[in-house]
Amino acid sequence: MSRLDLVIFGATGFTGKKVVEQVARGGKYYDNLSWGVAGRSQQKLENVLADVSKLTGKDLSHVRVIVADTGDHKSLREMCSQAKVLVNCCGPYRLYGEPVVRAAIEAKTHYVDISGEPLFMETMQLVYDAQAREAGVYVVSACGFDSIPNDMGVVFLQQNWEGTLNSVESYMSSYVSPEVREEANKTGILNYGTWDSLVYGLSDQLKLGSVRKQLFPEKKLKFEPKLKLRAPFHKRGNEWYAPFLGADKFVVYRTQHRAYFDGERPVQFEVYFKMTNLLLALLFTLAAGFLFVMAMFKFTRNLLLDHPRFFSAGMLTKQGPSERVMNNCHFRVELIGKGWGKGVDSKSTPPNKTMVARVSGVNPGYGATVVGVLHSALTILREQHKMPKGGVLTTGAAFRNTSLIQQLHENDFKFEIIEKN
Repeated sequence: MSRLDLVIFGATGFTGKKVVEQVARGGKYYDNLSWGVAGRSQQKLENVLADVSKLTGKDLSHVRVIVADTGDHKSLREMCSQAKVLVNCCGPYRLYGEPVVRAAIEAKTHYVDISGEPLFMETMQLVYDAQAREAGVYVVSACGFDSIPNDMGVVFLQQNWEGTLNSVESYMSSYVSPEVREEANKTGILNYGTWDSLVYGLSDQLKLGSVRKQLFPEKKLKFEPKLKLRAPFHKRGNEWYAPFLGADKFVVYRTQHRAYFDGERPVQFEVYFKMTNLLLALLFTLAAGFLFVMAMFKFTRNLLLDHPRFFSAGMLTKQGPSERVMNNCHFRVELIGKGWGKGVDSKSTPPNKTMVARVSGVNPGYGATVVGVLHSALTILREQHKMPKGGVLTTGAAFRNTSLIQQLHENDFKFEIIEKN
């Protein structure tokens, strides 16, 4: 049986269905793809294809249906052996990701996912990087909103910088269009799967130190001049920001760590998230600490998982946001780069150059995420000659020399330079 270009695993889940819909709609990047769907239930997979066929008006009778279960290694191996690239939408990855990565490497199948879980991603690099490189396989996580805007945003700044880039500070913000705010209050703006991954990610924080010591046994990268951390709450213009608690900082660090050992100067990176006002920033920090403590213990962790709407202040619901709400959620990431112009001695001169890049779009959790993971997969299919020779990689390390940014710019992600000084 010939290998399909893509197999979408977890196709019956909330995000998996969106991935299926995107491919089914076709267009410039998808029309010539051979693809299939995979999951635990043949009937549910067929139902997804029927629903998407009705929604898009496309005949999907040719789409291959593959039954595979994360608890059955043989089925995972058979699934992976039918794909050139596996798109894994089956999370939380902490619970279900490792067997899929292992099966993909054994089958010599490339792998992409939308994980935002640092422990999973860094453990996969620690355990499977050498095996993936030996097999010539790419394993690339965080190909969605976690963490393409920041990781590829730093790469975008580097590509447009003449001279030496020393540091990047990222300021993230999002908003819901006024006309759907009432509806968003009822349905939430994020799906339960996102909450599930967040809660388990918090519960794993104490384990990260050990993994990172093994992953980076040498001393931390040294930077000169060193980027100073901002106060926990600080103003940029008229807006308040707090540290962003997602995976982005550590994904970017892994990208820059790889660049350093490839002989390039690494870039320092910090990321912050917009708050409406100082009071909200303070409340957010207290809430984050409260959630962290609750996630540590099984009983309270189960309370978080069973009552997402209450503990997320209405942002998450089990049924997930409506299509209208998702398509009226907007995001903006502004990345402020500082360094030196071309020909300036960085050892004797303070940074004298600033450049600001912006990455923006709509529907960050699902629309932009779907575009990100699919175009990451397509880039592996079509541009391996521009990529490293396999391994467990970040998007920045894998795709920095490819056309991925241009593809994203044409499909829901807008990359632009908005300021040069």
